[in-house]
Formats: sequence, structure tokens, C-alpha cells
Amino acid sequence: MESGDNSSTAELMSRYVSLELGYGVPKDGWRICLAHEFKEKRKPFQAKDVSLSNIVEHIGLGVRYLKWWYKKTQIEKKAPFIDMFRAIPLRQIYGAPLGGIGGGTITRGWRGEFCRWQLNPGMYHYKTVIANQFTVCLRRGGQTVYQQVLSVERPPTLQGWNWGYCGEYAFYHALYPRAWTVYPLPGQNVTLTCRQVSPVIPHDYQDSSLPVAVFVWDIENKNDYPLDVSIMLTMVNGSGHKDDKSGGHWNEPFHLEKAGESVSGVLLHHCTTVNPYTLCMAAREQSDREISHQTAFSPKGTCGVLWGDLIADGRLDSPTGSSPPTQKGEKVAAALAVGCPVPAQGHNDLEFSLAWDMPNITFGSREREHVRRYTRFFGTKADAAPSLSHHALTHYRLWERSIEEWQRPILQDSSLPSWYKSALFNELYFVVDGGTVWTELPEDSDVSGGLRSEDGGLPAQPAIIKEYGRFAYLEGQEYRMYNTYDVHFYASFALIMLWPKLALSLQYDIAGSVVSCDLTERLHLMSGRNSPVKVKNVVPHDIGDPDDEPWQRVNAYLIHDTADWKDLNLKFVLQVYRDFHLTQDTQYLQDMWPICQAVMESEMKFDTDGDGLIENSGYADQTYDGWTATGPSAYCGGLWLASVCVMCKMARLVNNEAAFQRFRDILDRGSAAFDKLLWNGQYYNYDSSGQDLSNSVMSDQCAGQWFLRASGLGDGQFQAFPKEKICSALKSVFDLNVMSFAGGQMGAVNGMRPEGVPDHSSVQSDEVWIGVVYGLAAIMIHEGMLEEGLRTAEGCYRTVWERLGMAFQTPEAYCEKGIYRSLAYMRPLSIWAMQLALDTSQPRDQAPKTTTTPTDQAPQTTTTIQTATEGEPGQKESQDQGHIP
Repeated sequence: MESGDNSSTAELMSRYVSLELGYGVPKDGWRICLAHEFKEKRKPFQAKDVSLSNIVEHIGLGVRYLKWWYKKTQIEKKAPFIDMFRAIPLRQIYGAPLGGIGGGTITRGWRGEFCRWQLNPGMYHYKTVIANQFTVCLRRGGQTVYQQVLSVERPPTLQGWNWGYCGEYAFYHALYPRAWTVYPLPGQNVTLTCRQVSPVIPHDYQDSSLPVAVFVWDIENKNDYPLDVSIMLTMVNGSGHKDDKSGGHWNEPFHLEKAGESVSGVLLHHCTTVNPYTLCMAAREQSDREISHQTAFSPKGTCGVLWGDLIADGRLDSPTGSSPPTQKGEKVAAALAVGCPVPAQGHNDLEFSLAWDMPNITFGSREREHVRRYTRFFGTKADAAPSLSHHALTHYRLWERSIEEWQRPILQDSSLPSWYKSALFNELYFVVDGGTVWTELPEDSDVSGGLRSEDGGLPAQPAIIKEYGRFAYLEGQEYRMYNTYDVHFYASFALIMLWPKLALSLQYDIAGSVVSCDLTERLHLMSGRNSPVKVKNVVPHDIGDPDDEPWQRVNAYLIHDTADWKDLNLKFVLQVYRDFHLTQDTQYLQDMWPICQAVMESEMKFDTDGDGLIENSGYADQTYDGWTATGPSAYCGGLWLASVCVMCKMARLVNNEAAFQRFRDILDRGSAAFDKLLWNGQYYNYDSSGQDLSNSVMSDQCAGQWFLRASGLGDGQFQAFPKEKICSALKSVFDLNVMSFAGGQMGAVNGMRPEGVPDHSSVQSDEVWIGVVYGLAAIMIHEGMLEEGLRTAEGCYRTVWERLGMAFQTPEAYCEKGIYRSLAYMRPLSIWAMQLALDTSQPRDQAPKTTTTPTDQAPQTTTTIQTATEGEPGQKESQDQGHIP
């Protein structure tokens, strides 16, 4: 496996001409030369890509969607939750996002550009702000000998700056939540390494919420004479959005001294009517560092004055006072420079922080104000940017120590291939950059859905949400629905293993929504029928659209009426027990047990013939919402049996013998029906309809067994499927869906015919779903098929990250050729299910176990988040210690 790793990295690095490897850059991660060009350019799936047969089948959907789309975009002036006509084009540019969880994100590209913005919650803006740059100035003997914008771009603006750094001399390396860019300066015998650090720390619920990042510039001087080196950061007041020119924005310098440490910088106040914020560039004052600034400059024209200011003496003029508010149509930017001496044959470093303070937010409806999680520690007054910067610059080394302690056991495990280590950590970007919001629970909120604990429901304000806040992330940056539950089922492994309190908080929100209802009638686009938005005792599809009012109005998805979907209720039950198994939180189990009973009672109606097995209803009534299933099916039938098995286990835990006996009887009868109707001797048929394609091989047919294994079940009394049949089915999937598809190099296709060609019966059966493939790899590992599991997942990683240029925007799906669908998607977080399988399966060469699951005590990162001392924001430790007592 390692040889393949080396060859693929060689391709991404083939244009790198320097021998420099940078300062402290790790071996594992995703590495790419700044001059690399991806050969394959793919197009997004759009309406025109639907086959003729599918157009005929879905012509009603097309007409209804077009009408709805026109009303939404042209009359209501809102963005559709899925826009089939304006998919985001592929830009093969993205690198690791900046910032912690839920405070908004700014993504930098791997060439260094600031190019993807999510400051307004859940709403993305894709714009490269060309003036946002780092520039280096080298001085020898009081004279500037070299000054260069550290960008390969040659823009038509800012012509007074020295652009066009040679990309062949630099490379980018990402191991999220950190990234490194190495710049050997041609002809200067100097190498710069920029290390980008964001506070994304497992089991940490304080600093992980902060909207900050730190850039550490390590400078290696390999000359026989000393140099003075300055780095300048320039930033526009805004994000490249049209409101940058709305007027009223202003900048000011600041200085903050606290606890014996001082920071200085520039505040950029972005004074929009909705969701105003402050950007902040800052540096820490030290004895041999010189900090200087330019409060305001216009980022249009040549900007030669700013360039000349730096080149003259390696520092900026540093005027006092604030800039006047901008006029309408005018933009303003600011600059911060930090300089230090670097001895001959020596090293020094410079530090910058970037913070953005938008403490109070409204979603698209503007009906309610929410406060972000970090305000618990830094206040809601929109004056926290200096304190955030001070905290970041004085704590980032502790963050890094915690990150290294967490990642080290996996990175040092020689039995794991390098590509896997890159995939595991880099796919975590979506926890932060999934339009993520993490808010405090308002004092007047009632998440119980109106059914209180004493009546078999929930507390109005469950302790876990009061203490750890509310969490939501999008199905995808293009599929704009929060906490899409059929997809979260796959992605949830990342949360339950790394931030279990957020996973449980999300579950309480879903549970409260289960028992609530919204009987407002609306048109569902697939069926053309009107039905309620949300009925009682079923799991919602999602908790809302950020362009509306999430949590208050659920089910933004209106293609199908998901009250009749077969998988949502089952996925709730399976996650409840999996979460309990990993956290041992008995209060959580007690609170969720009546909700599980309610959703299973609702699910019973889908067993129309009383054989203990539910039936699909002849349409796409599950997460594969474009792939019809009829009668008992491998996917939903398997999830059903696993859920019934889990209900047996939970009934025993809560001492409910009557429930145990009831579900035990259903499990026995259902398992027999499942085998009789779906097993064909080698694998489980897609469904039992007897139609031409009902014997297709579905890659996801063992999803139920996957969750049982992840929950420590699947054997003995709590077994739903015979092990030999699961292994046979997985072997069939590996031989057909993996190795007979695209030469075994692209993961597992969703549907494969037994004769070895993809199932083209629907728009989804011939796709590869990356998150499904990682889940498939996990169950293979659980069942002892380690090599097959790694080979299966490797195809997806290499396709997405190395061939297609989709780093930090892993899509929901791609086909063998030509197209992809839904960039930057939630489901691929399921790669953490592979890590759980590796951790809980038999030891591999006595490899060290990681400590990512909350059953292990959380890694002791209390050095990062200490109980606040006087003068520090926040007055309580907010550190996960495994489970609630």
C-alpha cells in the first residue's frame, strides 16, 4: 500500500523543483506543489444529465420543481435549498478552512488565496479576495534586497505589487486542522514555512468554538550573513461580497495587554444591517519583533504607496486613530506587518492571528436572534476580537500539543497506509466548514416538542444542551438543509467519537422534533400531492434551512414526503444505542427510550403483511431518494432488523421484559422473512419485487450489520444476520461493486448487476457515494476483511483528492466518467467509522489503539482549556471527560 502512496504524492508534487522540505512539516497528509494542474476537469450533475428514461419517469417532478424554483428565486428572492439549475462549478483550489466549530469559516486555497466564506450562518459565498495576501520583505544591512507577494497569481489589479511567485518552488501540506505552505525564496537562500493552526480539538468544548486561526511563519536563513525579515498581511474589510461596497465600514488599530502579554493589530468593522462583524489581524509583541500597520488603504488601483511603504524600511507607517467610514461604492483594506532579525545560518519565527467576531446571528427569516457558542467565554457585545486574538496568540501552542497528542497514535501506526491518515484527518474539515452553527440555547426555548419527561417525553431544556449548546451542520454546501438525518447517520461517527456532547445534543433536538408536528399542508414535488410538513412520532428529514428559521421550521426538504420514508426512524434508534454504547450515558438512554418506542411504533405500519419485516412502497422512500425500492429490500430491511435487535438490547437495559419479548418475536420472524425473500445464495438482492433489476448488488446492503458491529452487537443473543451470509455478501460487493468497477480504482458503485456492469436504472444506482463507501469499508474491517476494506476506501480518496482536485470539498457522489454531484458534503465524515472499526477489531500487529472514542477517557487536553483564572474569559472548565456521571 505504501508504494502506491508514494507514487500518488509524486504526481501531485511532480512540478516541485526545490529540495527544501520546510520546517516541521509532518510526513503524512495531503501534499501538492503550488504549480500542479489537475488534468481531469469534471462538470456538476444538472437537470440536463438525467437520462431520457428517467426524464420520462420524472417529468412531473421536473415541471413542479421548475415552478417552485421560479417562485423561490424570482418572486421570494431566496436561494433554493437545492438548485438544480445553478450548481457550483468545480474550482480545484481549496485548502483547509480557518476557525473553530460553529463560529463561521474562511477557507484558504492551497495556493494561499482567501476564497470561500461562510460568515453568515449556513450561507456560502465563493469569492477570491485578491488583496488578501501575505508578502515577504528581506533586508540586509539596512537595504531591502527582496520583496514578493507570496502568491502565484498575476492579477489585473494592484499592479504596484510584485506578483507571480513561481509555484514550482512551493508546496502545500494539509493535515487538518493544521496546514503548512513551504516557500523556498528563489535566489535568496531563505525558506519560509507558513503553519496554519485552527482550534479544532477533540473533547474540547471551549476553544474549539472560537472563530480564530493562527499563522506561524518559520524563517530559515541559510546565508552566511544575518537578515531582517518582515511579513505583511493585507485584508479587505469584507469577503468580496457586494456588501463590501455598502458603505459605513471602518478600521482602527488596537493594542491589548493582559496577563503580562500584549498584542497589537487592526480591527476591520464590517457594519452591515444584518449580521455585522469585525475582522481582526493581530500579532504578539515580543522584544525582538517589530509590529507596524496601515489602518486603511483602498484595494483598487496600483496600491503602490503601501508597497513602497514596506520596501522603504521593512515596516509600515502605523498611523493612529480610526479610518473614516467608507462611502457607498467604496472598499477599504488594512495591513499588518511583523518583522524580526534572523541570524546567519539561523532560524526565527513570526506569528499572526486572524479572528472574526459575529457573536449575534440571525438566519434568513430574521425572526429570532441566536448567540454563538463562543460568546459564553467572550461575551455578546461584538467587542471580543482583540481578546480572541490575544487568546489565540497565547494559547495556540497548547492547541497544537493537544492536536499532536490526539493524532500521534494514528500517525505512528505503521500498519495503516499513509493515504488513510490523510483522509481520516482531512475529511474532518466538514465538521467546521459544513455551514456549521453552534449556538447557546435561549432561556425561553423548549426543545421537548411539547411532550415533557413525566409524559414520556423530554425535559424542556435537557442538561446536555444547556451546558454544551445546540449544533447543526448542513447536508452539503450545495444541499442547504441542517442536520439532514438520513445522511447524518453516516457522518455521525466523527461527532460521537470526537465531540460526543455535540452528538448527543443533536440527538435531543431530533428527539424533540419527533414528538412535535406541523400540520401545514404543502406540495411535495415528487408525488405532486399535498401533505403536512411534519407529522407526530416520525423523525424529521432535517431541522431546517439556514435561509429560513432552523429548529423552528423543520423539513426544508420537500421533494418527497419523508413521513413515509422507511429509514429515518430506524436510523434514530440505531444511533441512540450506538451513542449509549460509546458514551455509557445512562440518562441519555433513559431519555431516548420512550422516543425510540414511539418511532418504532410508527414504523410498524410498514410491515403490511405482518411477517416481521417492513416493505418499501414502490418509490424512492429512503436516503437513496432517486432509486426506487419495492417490497422488502436489503437496505431498509437490514436497517429494520438491526433496529429491532437494538430495541431488544435496550429493553433489557431498561428492564422492560415485555418490550424485549415483543421485539424478540419480531426479530425472529423478520430475520426468517429477510433470508427467505432476499438471500440468493451469495448476497442480499436489492429488493424482492421480482422486477428485472431486483437482484442488483447494492454496496450498502450490510448497513444494518455495520451499526450493530459499531455498537458491540451482531453476535449471540443480539444477532440479526448470519455471519457467513454477511461475509459472503461483502465478498460479492468487493468482487463486483469495487473490483469490477473502474478497474477497482474508484471505490464501490452503489448498484452493480451480477454480470458485472453498473445498474443504470436510476440517477443514483450508477453513482459512487463516498460516505457510503467509507461505511462499507468499516463493516468490512469489522468482519475481518481489513485489506478489502482499505482497498475499497482508497479508491475514493485517490479519486477525490488526487485525480479530481476536490480536496476540502468532497462531494456526495461521482460517476465513473464526466460528472459529480453536490460538492462539500456531510456523508464522507463516515470515514471515522473506519477508525472505530480499526480500534475495536482484533489488534493489527499490536498497533497502538487511539483514544478517540468517549468510552476511553478523553485525551487530557485540560492544558488547553484550563479553568479560567481571574481576567480570563469564561469561568468554568468546558472539557469533555467521556460521559455524564
